[in-house]
Amino acid sequence: MRICVIIPAYNEAENVGSVVSGARKFLKDVVVVDDGSTDDSAARARQAGAILIEHKVNRGKGVALKTGYDYALEKDYDAVITLDADGQHDPEEIPQFLEAAKDTDVVVGTRAGNRARMPLIRRATNTLSSWILSGLVGQHLTDTQSGYRLIKAEVLKKTKTKTTGFEAESEILLEAKSRGFRVAEIPIKTIYGAEKSHYKWWYAFIFLGLVGKYLLKKLPWPKERG
Repeated sequence: MRICVIIPAYNEAENVGSVVSGARKFLKDVVVVDDGSTDDSAARARQAGAILIEHKVNRGKGVALKTGYDYALEKDYDAVITLDADGQHDPEEIPQFLEAAKDTDVVVGTRAGNRARMPLIRRATNTLSSWILSGLVGQHLTDTQSGYRLIKAEVLKKTKTKTTGFEAESEILLEAKSRGFRVAEIPIKTIYGAEKSHYKWWYAFIFLGLVGKYLLKKLPWPKERG
């Protein structure tokens, strides 16, 4: 199975190089989508051996991920592994995703065991969104906002995401489950250091808007009379 790593990056010059180097120990093809960074993120990623795709302006994590997905499909990869550029995901855990992918279509790295170490606002919104999403898809999911995951190409081909921000990671799970794809979770460790989070508290309301649109699509609207 041909797999590439996709790393969306926005002003992560301090960490992106080491993330790329760590990932390339396991998978040769590592794609960094630099989402309009104003620091040296692009140069650091290229120096570490990444395939670099650049957005001229910041367009949001969801768009950066989609750019990476489109590249992977264009190059006929069988699956992608996504992880964040800020150093919170340990590339040494990539083999766990490769093993789990033998029996499922999407593998999500769950930080459930590290939830107490998660920043409070992230913990609250993650708990709420995971609870809501679990009810919608009919499967207990513990960490729907985790950006560390493996997604097979067939899923990417048949799911059409429209969101542009952090909610894109929840949207693709909704899309995948609604189309009958299998989703599994594996435990991962998450390293919380001095990095600055790009996540904002109001993203919770954006997520609720995503849920509302999903429910509206599912309502049995009466057909128009001809």
